[in-house]
Amino acid sequence: MIMMVFAITVNAQIQNVGNIDTIQDEKISELLNKHIKVNEIANTIPGFRINIFFQSGNNSKTGAMQCKATFNAKYPDVECYVVYEEPNFKVKIGDFRTRMEARGFVQQIKMDFPDAFVIKDQINFPKITE
Repeated sequence: MIMMVFAITVNAQIQNVGNIDTIQDEKISELLNKHIKVNEIANTIPGFRINIFFQSGNNSKTGAMQCKATFNAKYPDVECYVVYEEPNFKVKIGDFRTRMEARGFVQQIKMDFPDAFVIKDQINFPKITE
């Protein structure tokens, strides 16, 4: 068995606590700035929504709008989105951070929307409450 022991003695004296000088490649700063710009543009994060309607065909947009109106009448505090993903109009609800949150809400709306199911989606940032 080989045993290695390292001893490091540091004799440092802190003279200016408020300033820290960093030395780094300028490409790191460029990448950091690009990351900041992308996050400023993106206004969504990965999460979950509940799909309560999807349909294609002649009256699919009308059906989606009616479904949204029905949902908004019963659950006015939950966000509702009508989206067109070719060839379907879809109604998605909620901005859930976890699948468990979304599944819990599915159980609450199952009587009104029996075909509801959880999907992965980009969601809006949570609202800040005071």
